[in-house]
Amino acid sequence: MGVSDHPSRISVHQALGGGSVADFLLWRRWCGAAVFLVSASSLWFLFERGGYNLLSFVANVVLLLVVILFLWAKSASILNRPLPPLPDMEISEESVVKAADVIRVWINYALSVARDIAVGRNVKLFLQVAFGLWVVSYIGSLFNFLTLVYIGVVLSLSVPVLYDKYQDYIDDKLRVTHRVVQTQYKKIDDNILRKIPMAINKGKKTQ
Repeated sequence: MGVSDHPSRISVHQALGGGSVADFLLWRRWCGAAVFLVSASSLWFLFERGGYNLLSFVANVVLLLVVILFLWAKSASILNRPLPPLPDMEISEESVVKAADVIRVWINYALSVARDIAVGRNVKLFLQVAFGLWVVSYIGSLFNFLTLVYIGVVLSLSVPVLYDKYQDYIDDKLRVTHRVVQTQYKKIDDNILRKIPMAINKGKKTQ
């Protein structure tokens, strides 16, 4: 099954937005991706193996930058040299609105799920959320936050490019896995979940 068999299928590059971020994640800008990966690996090694503290490291780096910029600006005014080439350090209102819209969508979705569990008493949704939280808790017990962030960086720089290269093979395996999961879930649904007595909606009884 080749790519020509799916002429309307969206490529990985398009799915990632088709811009500079997609080029970065797919290693089409390999220099920037390599520098980012090496930097992330170095920082993880320093903090996890070298014993450095993240907060102290960030504070010292910011302090060093502030001192350099201050001395640069002072010497530039004395020697009539150009000031440090700093960009406009402000957040646009459009960026804030976009971020707020995204956050609002996720918060509303979380509140909707919570309402379905607490008010609607959706047993299936409750079990799905409970299982997901248990998985997150189990993974969190194996790694600390910094290691999880580093794993996320490594996966973001490896999974997209591997999927782009072996898309047909991975899609076939995912379809098989999806069918198996759906079959097992249907068995659990028929044998266990459907036998759980659902609470009667009191609102309907009063109508």
